[in-house]
Amino acid sequence: MPLDIVVVMDPIESITIAKDSTFAMLLEAQRRSHRLWYVMPGGLGLRDGNAIATMAPLTVRDDPDGWFDLGPASQFDLGPGHVVLMRRDPPVDNDYIHDTQILSLAQLAGAMVVNDPQGLRDYNEKLAALLFPQCCPPTVVSRDPAVLKAFVAEHEVAVLKPLDGMGGRSIFRVVHGDANTNVILETLVGEGSLAMAQRYLPEISEGDKRILLVDGEVVDYTLARIPQGDEFRGNLAAGGRGEGRPASDRDRWIAAQVAPEMKRRGMLFVGLDVIGDYLTEVNVTSPTCIRELDAQFGLNISSGLFDAIEARVAATA
Repeated sequence: MPLDIVVVMDPIESITIAKDSTFAMLLEAQRRSHRLWYVMPGGLGLRDGNAIATMAPLTVRDDPDGWFDLGPASQFDLGPGHVVLMRRDPPVDNDYIHDTQILSLAQLAGAMVVNDPQGLRDYNEKLAALLFPQCCPPTVVSRDPAVLKAFVAEHEVAVLKPLDGMGGRSIFRVVHGDANTNVILETLVGEGSLAMAQRYLPEISEGDKRILLVDGEVVDYTLARIPQGDEFRGNLAAGGRGEGRPASDRDRWIAAQVAPEMKRRGMLFVGLDVIGDYLTEVNVTSPTCIRELDAQFGLNISSGLFDAIEARVAATA
């Protein structure tokens, strides 16, 4: 039975389709003859307590010269029969939080939202990893520069980062005694913002691996984002090179620690970031790497996601 797939995403005209996981999901939904709807930027709202969306019918094609067509936009109530893919990139700012609150009302009205909007609010992608301390490297989170500085001194080398960044932005590798430490802390903590310090993991030279979970099941291959040149960050957005690898036994152990909680909370598509033997982040907002892994290993990761979506819709019909 065709579903109405409603996508909330960053502007579709600006994406790079060879790397965009949302686009992979849309291609699979269309292949299954589901109807696609594109929520116009800023198009979520409320009317008399009902979640509404200004959205346009969407068609997609795997063509870098022209990958989408939109029909005329109209305003609709969100409710039964709608499957909403919430795929906006961070930061998880006030606008993002407000959109998830609207989507929670859509959910109450009968729409299915992927990932669950309450989970999107609850799981900061840096802090969520600390729900599984057995998987994580030594870590401290604080607003106090002295606490963060003492952590650097204890571990000699540490990575400092804000809690709301993405794509490797504002991540610093700090060595004890570095003359820039104070200004880095001022930049991160500012007027009282929380920042995270983790022990530096030299295994980053071998890649920051992305493990994907689809409805609690681990994908058999990971994408190692390998730093290039004099860059210590592996993020693809920071110039890292993506290299697919089979999931290791340790990768699968970490996934097994995290997956039951993610599935319980309705997080159908999750990305785990692993350096060496350690979990560093749990990505729930708009995890990527589908397209790269599909291309390297002949996979169709989105197919598993839509199997799960369709099964859940059928179970509530």
